[in-house]
Amino acid sequence: MRRVSYIKVSAFACGILGLAGFAGDQKLSAQASASAASQFEIGSFRHETHADLQNPSELPNTNEFPLQSEVSSLPPPTRSTFMATWPSVTGATGYLLDVSTSSSFDSFVDGYHDLDVGDATGRVVTGLTRGTTYYYRVHAYGAATNVLVGYSETTAITTQPTTGVTIHPTFDSSITGNPNAAAIQAMINRAIAIYESLFSDPITIQIRFRYASTGPDGSPIPQGVVSQSDFVVYTGISWNTYIGALRADARTNNDNTANASLPGSPLSPNIRPGSANGRAIGLNTPPAMFANGMVGPGGPYDGIVTLNSARPFQFSRPVNANSFDGQRMAEHEIDEVIGLGSRLGQNSNDLRPQDLFSWSSAGHRNITSSGTRYFSINGGVTNIVGFNQDHTGDFGDWLSAPCPQAHPYPQNAFSCMGQSADIAATSPEGINLDVIGYDLTQTSQASLGNISTRSFVQTGEHVMIGGFIIQGSGPKRVIIRAIGPELTQFGIPDALSNPRLELHNVNGALFGTNDDWQNTIIGGVITGNQVSDIQNSGHAPTAASESAIIADLQPGNYTAIVRGVNNTTGVALVEVYDLN
Repeated sequence: MRRVSYIKVSAFACGILGLAGFAGDQKLSAQASASAASQFEIGSFRHETHADLQNPSELPNTNEFPLQSEVSSLPPPTRSTFMATWPSVTGATGYLLDVSTSSSFDSFVDGYHDLDVGDATGRVVTGLTRGTTYYYRVHAYGAATNVLVGYSETTAITTQPTTGVTIHPTFDSSITGNPNAAAIQAMINRAIAIYESLFSDPITIQIRFRYASTGPDGSPIPQGVVSQSDFVVYTGISWNTYIGALRADARTNNDNTANASLPGSPLSPNIRPGSANGRAIGLNTPPAMFANGMVGPGGPYDGIVTLNSARPFQFSRPVNANSFDGQRMAEHEIDEVIGLGSRLGQNSNDLRPQDLFSWSSAGHRNITSSGTRYFSINGGVTNIVGFNQDHTGDFGDWLSAPCPQAHPYPQNAFSCMGQSADIAATSPEGINLDVIGYDLTQTSQASLGNISTRSFVQTGEHVMIGGFIIQGSGPKRVIIRAIGPELTQFGIPDALSNPRLELHNVNGALFGTNDDWQNTIIGGVITGNQVSDIQNSGHAPTAASESAIIADLQPGNYTAIVRGVNNTTGVALVEVYDLN
């Protein structure tokens, strides 16, 4: 569901000038040397991601679970951030953080000299320069004497040197003041690192992140909503202006294919890109959102992402069966901020960029909420993923199966607890962002994102099903794993003791199976002993009773099914790794 607001602004080539208003229709003017001005509107949309439950009251509240800090793996540095971590000091009630570009700390990064981070043992440092080495240290203090303990050891870390999309996060106090602050920030930085590795556009995207039960404007998040995003859209950009910029921005094979399917005449008078999406294709669409969700000139954010703190989240992986994957939900809302979404449900006939690639069959577009609608970049010939047509969810999200989902994409309209997935170059999210104006890097276009799904494996029709897509022009070598006993070391109870793995093609035909990875079962896609290849892949299961298959797969849809040997039940994890 979406909330829509607009203001009119008088804009010149040099930027947006004037005074903001959240929900008015005030026309503003300004002096400029430009020969002519063009009228357009700045708007704000709100997107909501719902839980896949028949009854929203079934959704557990966080007060049903004990509050505890998670131990999270260290995320990689991004182009503008890194995660500083340090060991806890006995008796300390807080830590002061210093960050500098000098190992002697004779100067400090703005805002990072004796920064009080509370009792957290980690903090994401933001607003940095790419390819730069930074040094950080902390000193602890205690409540009784307030005397500082000596400095920790100095740690050096270098931000990513590559060029491309830079996502600059700002963490709201609802995150920095949370007992789980370090794990939440680490999760967000892991998600950001994925986007920055995928897209080469030389733009900076400003996103504010929150963990709260209310929106930025203080309104309660509705029952059944797991996460939401508020973001800027530019609503007066003409069809010809947007389409001309999109065509000129073509950099990838996906772009060339998708642009060939664009219509010869306008489908709507205007196109409504998000502010970040507009900049990705060279338009003058700066950030315009303030911390309270209002929009107007001078607003520093492209959007605001809020994870609903009233719902059970886990910020590390593997995620347990009673929690939503924080990273999956963060990626969903990041997708919304940077450009995904449909006009449907927004009371406007002007299309969003995503609507340009909405089809019902080969050669037949569908940009209505009736009938079948799916995402395709070749004129409807290939159905990449279905669009949601359930009015209780968002029409710009993917069609979602009941939980557990065979394809738990981040962009599914209804999300399941206990399932994880990330955006990738070959996922529907990555392809859609590519064709609306972002540019997949050459490296990312040739890769399959590593994916995993965890759930409770039962019997009969209630086994675990994990779906994945191979795209491109040639085969890809992957390893598929079914993991059970290994999960016990992560404190997960009731792990499936002996998982059996099946691989099915798009037609549902079984063409590969394994029960115990050290015993190869020849047949279908498996033509020889795989034990040595599995060992050398770097992804050999840790338990002999766990299963694995290595396969060279042609582009297409595939399904991995995990069953318990002898109808046993328990929690299992199915994973797919790209060996290329």
